[in-house]
Amino acid sequence: MSTHSTTAASGFAPGLAIKGFAPPLRLADFGLIAFDMDSTLINIECVDEIADAAGRKAEVAAITEAAMRGEIADYKDSLRRRVALLKGVPVAAMQQVIDRRLQLNPGAETLVRACRAAGLKTLLVSGGFTFFSDHVRDRLGLDFTRSNVLEVAAGALTGRLVDQHWGDICDGEEKRKMLLATCAQLGLAPSRAIAMGDGANDLPMMGAAGLSVAYHAKPAVRAQAMVSIEQGGLDRLLEVASPG
Repeated sequence: MSTHSTTAASGFAPGLAIKGFAPPLRLADFGLIAFDMDSTLINIECVDEIADAAGRKAEVAAITEAAMRGEIADYKDSLRRRVALLKGVPVAAMQQVIDRRLQLNPGAETLVRACRAAGLKTLLVSGGFTFFSDHVRDRLGLDFTRSNVLEVAAGALTGRLVDQHWGDICDGEEKRKMLLATCAQLGLAPSRAIAMGDGANDLPMMGAAGLSVAYHAKPAVRAQAMVSIEQGGLDRLLEVASPG
């Protein structure tokens, strides 16, 4: 199955569109589900909320929005620009984002629980930051994660990212590579993976997976996804991929 079907999406149910397959699917036929984090599993864009602490939220959010809509070709450059604007933000301000603003999106826990019960492994791949993805991983009990590391010195952000053993920045291409590498590690064909996201940098992994799911997504992502959840929670995927 491909996300690049030219078939028009059909309204399967109010606020839920599908194309390129005939439901119902069975969750148990898949072995991995990969989630984007910001605005998919959680309700915020973490980089924008950190920027709020620096008084630069509008400036950073404008870059984030353009990147998610696919209007900025170089995601890595856009992320470096945004992180540079966070210089001087104390780590305590990031903890306040977790404590006061970060919430799981509706249906996240229900969907993860259903996937785990059906035997799927779970992967979180994010262009965001380990400070938040580790929190979400632990809260949901996810199996694998890949995201970016913010450099900290003297209890505050330096405005730089830390290179990791696999590369410098988790962008759309790195999300795709991580999805494929996790499938290989699990002995799965990529056709047995589900990928869920909302922004342009999710399209590469969605294109590599057997089932692509857009969640309250940007127009370019809705246009290519096989399932588009436009109303309601993440667990609406269970309406087309039955847990049984």
